[in-house]
Amino acid sequence: MQRDPVLVSALADARDLPDGPARLLALERLAERADASGDLRSALDARFALIEAYLLHSERWRLVEPVRRCRAAADYRPELLIGDEAALLLRLQRYAVEALLGTPRVGLDQTRSLLDDLAHRIGADGPDAATVAELRCRIADHLGDEPTARHWYQRWAGTVGGPSGGCPGCAPARRAELLAGWGEWRAALTELRAPTGDALACTDQPERALVAGLLPDLRVGEAERAAVAHVRAYRRHRRERAAFPHLAAHLRFCALGGHLERGLSILAEQLPRLDRPTDDLAAMEFAAAGALVCAVAVEAGLGLRTVRRPAYGGRPAADLDVATLGALLLAMVNELAGSFDARNGTGHHSGRMAAWLAERPLAAPVPLPTDDEPADDGAGDEGSGDDGFGDVGSGDASPGGAERDSETATDDERELVTLTVDLITAALDRRGDRYVVEEGDRVVGRWDGVVIQFRRAGERGEVLHARAMATRRLPATRRAEAYAFCNAWNHDRLLPKAYAHDLGGELVLAGDVATDLTHGVAPAQLTVLVDAAITTGVAYAEAVTALP
Repeated sequence: MQRDPVLVSALADARDLPDGPARLLALERLAERADASGDLRSALDARFALIEAYLLHSERWRLVEPVRRCRAAADYRPELLIGDEAALLLRLQRYAVEALLGTPRVGLDQTRSLLDDLAHRIGADGPDAATVAELRCRIADHLGDEPTARHWYQRWAGTVGGPSGGCPGCAPARRAELLAGWGEWRAALTELRAPTGDALACTDQPERALVAGLLPDLRVGEAERAAVAHVRAYRRHRRERAAFPHLAAHLRFCALGGHLERGLSILAEQLPRLDRPTDDLAAMEFAAAGALVCAVAVEAGLGLRTVRRPAYGGRPAADLDVATLGALLLAMVNELAGSFDARNGTGHHSGRMAAWLAERPLAAPVPLPTDDEPADDGAGDEGSGDDGFGDVGSGDASPGGAERDSETATDDERELVTLTVDLITAALDRRGDRYVVEEGDRVVGRWDGVVIQFRRAGERGEVLHARAMATRRLPATRRAEAYAFCNAWNHDRLLPKAYAHDLGGELVLAGDVATDLTHGVAPAQLTVLVDAAITTGVAYAEAVTALP
């Protein structure tokens, strides 16, 4: 396989650029240069890197063309695909099909062509047949064709997806959302509460399932269960960029559950994210749910309350009263719904958003548990119908209540105890972070551009060790530059202790924070230590990303 060494070197340099428009432009131009020179492998590498960059920047609508070009190159020269790239390309083809659901900027005919091609490659009896059934179901539902969506739902329900089928632990939540959209509340809850081992391995659970059940619970009279689920799920979703599509459900719960003060607080807190949404569908639904909160609040006499709308681009910051903000959000809803409907040739999304906006509270509000009181998630027996949330506490909750300082800690949180893995995960739970516990009791999570690993070190496990690894890597040829960066970091900053780890062909820039807890640690103190490790680790990764 002939490679152009100039293109190979240029591609390495492009991959090494900081994330942003310059990197995207460089990869796009390299793919075109590789096409022109006949270096199909370099063109494929450039487009794989470009697709990865699009996914990182939540620009799935741009996947269609590079995926199509990768597929055409692989069909022309099958030997171009090495290792697991054939499976990777199938998965990317699914991502490109799903892009239709999130934005009107993707053509309907393009998507159908990609999906038909995917179905042909997989076959009627292939391991990914359920993936095709799911995609056809969700696209039909997106177009407002409920009979066709139900037909494909029957082929998808109860199946296990193949390698390109997405997270199996989230499949019940995706099915429950469809059922709820069709007004089948109890069926949606049954889907969510069916025991599945896949959910245990999914880092989006249990919050993904909790938010999918919010409105079904509220509609079947389980307001207390919905209240606990909302507080627990929002504790995590309030911070995560990828969780933006779930915020509409939280806002609708507040509006329909009568928690208007909390709904306005969440809207004010999350409004800046509407300027940079994950996709157009999430923006439309957030705006519609926000407009609903504003409308119900105006009717309840809260219309003169003000919400701070931050500056963005050429728009100045402003304090908007609730009625004015609701009108602005409604205008955004109408524009986006109209764009979807124009592309789809239906009026489905305009009608769906109008139905949302016409809803009003379903029942009197129930007390919400406090944000700083983790829900008990281990009490229920499997299959008993009890999801283990326990009793609902009293008092309304503010969105910022999850972050407490030592002055509000209880006596138990100040008591010194031996460092354990459970204490570490409890501190992360209080923050609402995602993580997994790997072999050897290593607790691993990802924050922005850094992966952080927490573990117990020392002869008796008395040392809290946190290792932060920047996701951006440097080529081994930049070793001297990497060492200079680490030396400068260690000279100017206390944490983390920075170093470069040579993997042979590339360098991993990492940092360590170690704290000796021989005499024990209070849970409140451990929360501070974990916060510090994450904050400094993220700052370190940002500095690595900013390297030229």
